[in-house]
Amino acid sequence: MLGLGFGELIVVLLIVVLMFGGKKLPQLGSSLGESIKNFKKGMKGDDDNEKKS
Repeated sequence: MLGLGFGELIVVLLIVVLMFGGKKLPQLGSSLGESIKNFKKGMKGDDDNEKKS
């Protein structure tokens, strides 16, 4: 997975918790998930437009 080991993932997680705090993490995760969903939806929409042309 992107060349990251378990130790590196733990360090990244700790940095994220320190930066955003424990209370903001659910909001951050929700926003990230929604952004990814919208990006995929937009990419799918572009493919549909190309097929119609």
